[in-house]
Amino acid sequence: MPTEAVILAGGFGTRLQSVVTDVPKPMAPINGKPFLAYLLNYCIAQGLQRVVLSTGYKHDVIEKHFGTQYKSLQIAYAHESTPLGTGGGIQNALKHCHSSNVVVLNGDSFFEVDLTQFEAQHRAGKSEFSIAAKKMYDFDRYGILQTKDSRITAFEEKRAVHEGLINAGVYLIDKDKFLAHGFPEKFSMEKDFMEKYFATHHFHAFEFDAYFIDIGIPEDFEKVQKDFATKF
Repeated sequence: MPTEAVILAGGFGTRLQSVVTDVPKPMAPINGKPFLAYLLNYCIAQGLQRVVLSTGYKHDVIEKHFGTQYKSLQIAYAHESTPLGTGGGIQNALKHCHSSNVVVLNGDSFFEVDLTQFEAQHRAGKSEFSIAAKKMYDFDRYGILQTKDSRITAFEEKRAVHEGLINAGVYLIDKDKFLAHGFPEKFSMEKDFMEKYFATHHFHAFEFDAYFIDIGIPEDFEKVQKDFATKF
């Protein structure tokens, strides 16, 4: 069972400015509670003990609200004084982690993956990096994962498709192997790590038929209000 996670909580929420203002995207209010609170509750339900929040924009709002302890969950912070990109943010946060295999979650999406099962698959595949994938239908907002026996064979650009596997923003990373790449301080997780190394390293995608929501656009921000009202 994984015990530690990184949550990327530095988003600006540019596409949500019509409905959310003056707070980081993970602090967007969902039925009176920050979206991030639901993610932290999920972490507790999955047995995690410690979370490192990768913060940037208005980090003080998050730190003031949650402090260093949320229920049973220990919280640490990896603050970006300047934006480091998705990869740089993860790299910076991993340096604050103690575990060898670390869960990484996007702070603006929720994918209710069974993390114990996910880690078992990650270990069985001797994977350096694993993505929790979701099968979606009739979409154009996400890139597409191609796999063979769970091994990632291609990352395809966003386009309109009837059906496909997407990267749903939950990862398992072998911390030491990731940090050993010696990336620069600022880099893209997608372009400079995933797409660069998948063909030569053990990268896997494991499909989960679980609830998924991305609050990045106003339509889904409204949807999550209704979903979470009955779900939690």
